[in-house]
Amino acid sequence: MQLDNSIAAIVTGGASGLGAASVRRLAGQGVRVSIFDLNESAGEAIAAEVGGAFFKTNIADEASVETSLAAARAHFGQERILVNCAGVVVGKRSVRRIKDTGAVESHDVASFRKVIEVNLIGTFIMSTRVAAGMMSLDPIGVDGERGVIVSTSSVAAEEGQMGQIAYAASKGGVLSMTLPLARDLSRDGIRAVSILPGLFGTPMFDTLPDDAKAALAAQVPFPSRLGDPDEFGHLVVQIAENVMLNGCAIRLDGAIRLAPR
Repeated sequence: MQLDNSIAAIVTGGASGLGAASVRRLAGQGVRVSIFDLNESAGEAIAAEVGGAFFKTNIADEASVETSLAAARAHFGQERILVNCAGVVVGKRSVRRIKDTGAVESHDVASFRKVIEVNLIGTFIMSTRVAAGMMSLDPIGVDGERGVIVSTSSVAAEEGQMGQIAYAASKGGVLSMTLPLARDLSRDGIRAVSILPGLFGTPMFDTLPDDAKAALAAQVPFPSRLGDPDEFGHLVVQIAENVMLNGCAIRLDGAIRLAPR
């Protein structure tokens, strides 16, 4: 797909981190970008920065998604690119022993469900609703492409650490959806690709002390540092431009393999 101002895109979670980097990279190619996020102040600021549009959206809620899709399409037209970046993290072990009492406590269902609903079901809702809209588009290019869906999985999908059972399950689901989604949409010229980022310098890491961040960066073989969100955004652009990338999952991780903890 040739990226220019004839192309519209939606980025969920586009108000910060990997999503914001994707917004800036796509807009830098002339793409008209809609940001779907719950953070109004940050989302509107980035939209103003890149000439995009912000729509407050709960991606785990079908009605919220449908309302935002209608508004985004009225503003920029039917999107050809979807980037699924919105997500949440919960760090809890499956079962833990309480130090003072020795009692055993199981992982609560509520926080597990929330992570699944946002990271996995939200990605499913966005992908299927956007794909339905993409099917109305005229095919473009020599291959007759209509659109591309880029979803964010994680290296935790393959090497989930202690305390990541909810997060790893959600991102493993995103990874497992990639190929069947691509196959379901192949007849209509719509691609599906997932990115598995490793350790990136996102707002989640900003809360850590400098020595903790340095220790994490040292685990990455090369380059031995945290990933820059712009490198994620760069890959999003490359996926959109390369029509042969389909039904695959790409690790963007500096060759790291996560240890148990």
